[in-house]
Amino acid sequence: MKRPRLARATAALTALVLAAGTTAACGSGDDGGGGGASAPGVTDTTVTIGSHQPLTGPAAPGYSANSAASKAFFDHVNANGGVHGRKIVYRYVDDVYNPTQTVGVVQRLVLRDKVFAIFNGLGTPTHSKVVGYLNAQRVPDLFVASGCGCWDQPKRHPQTFGWQVDYVREGKILGDHVRRAFAGRKVAYFYQNDDFGQDGVKGLDKYIPASQVVTRQSYQPGGTDVGAQVQAIAQSKADVVVLFSIPTYTALFRLAALKLGYRPQMVVSNVGSDPVTLTGLLESHAKRGGAQVEGNPLIQGIITDAYLSAPGSDDSWIRLFRQIHRQYIPKLPFNGNIIYGMSVAYTFVQALQAAGPHPTRKGLVEALEKSKFTGPGLVPFAYSKDSHAGYTGAQIGVIKGDTVVLQGQPMTTDAGDGPIQPYTGGQPQAPANGIPPRN
Repeated sequence: MKRPRLARATAALTALVLAAGTTAACGSGDDGGGGGASAPGVTDTTVTIGSHQPLTGPAAPGYSANSAASKAFFDHVNANGGVHGRKIVYRYVDDVYNPTQTVGVVQRLVLRDKVFAIFNGLGTPTHSKVVGYLNAQRVPDLFVASGCGCWDQPKRHPQTFGWQVDYVREGKILGDHVRRAFAGRKVAYFYQNDDFGQDGVKGLDKYIPASQVVTRQSYQPGGTDVGAQVQAIAQSKADVVVLFSIPTYTALFRLAALKLGYRPQMVVSNVGSDPVTLTGLLESHAKRGGAQVEGNPLIQGIITDAYLSAPGSDDSWIRLFRQIHRQYIPKLPFNGNIIYGMSVAYTFVQALQAAGPHPTRKGLVEALEKSKFTGPGLVPFAYSKDSHAGYTGAQIGVIKGDTVVLQGQPMTTDAGDGPIQPYTGGQPQAPANGIPPRN
């Protein structure tokens, strides 16, 4: 009898705490203008933003560098006067890529730390648990670190904006490439069993004929045994395997396939294909299993895609990011995750600039909906009042050495049945001092 009574008491207390938190947050969510401190998290000298990040757990390899790279870019901006005279304070907290922990992390950032906005919260399964809460509290939820199409729902979730190319668009572009490059060949899918992988598969299926797809195998993040799935794919004799996987599972797939003597052509979505990250993961996972491999040769020739410059490029953005990397985070490897973290921070600075000298939460969202931002991307953003999607496409690339070599030209499309079209607008030059010019 004690257990049910305790459970009821705990549930009642939880409901009371959440109700109190909601009331308090609602009271501060709709901020006014005027004065230096025009919104929660804003003072005369600072703007505080927060994020949930996988600093440990299955998504940490590679992704844990994203937030460090964003902070390095913010440090660079702060050292050059900040935004409208305010320095950006960036609080990012470990949620272990665990949705249950994400809820607590985000509630503390909103209610205790009173952040102005949530910035670049990472993960489809994790952020899905807090998107409703953030919108109910009217907290800007900018640039979710996930390509789920679910972030592009301006009527349902007006505070939430994507940033990277969404997985349906990416799946369409990868699927079209597979259809043309591997016509008539057997194709298998290996994907994360949530909106991340499922959206990617939706895009693939728009272009890869169903008759070519011989098996579809999924995994749940958290475990490390994907032997059964890889065995099934090997038995299907697929010539090409398309993966929508985070880096850990790209590496686990490659090692399991190696053990079976199975060497298909791998086509890996952007988030799971950073060469430097994969090299390290292949070697560390093999070592845990009592084996020794040289990781880099195992990833050569993997086909992937990109919507930002690759680390091996020599363009103005890579030169800028390398300079900031050397100054603020030189001990971290310079890879695609560093480029990602700095690039998304650049867009946030643009949004904060556009919100004006007395930023409000409402003003920040409206500034994004009116924006015509450019930046490090190879393709344009989709932002408008009717679209909260981020980058609109990607460019096919191939892993060579420790970088991705881009091929052809960038392509853009929508998340529906619209065509894939080449983008010829080109990539803008980075500003000389690294600070986005005010529009």
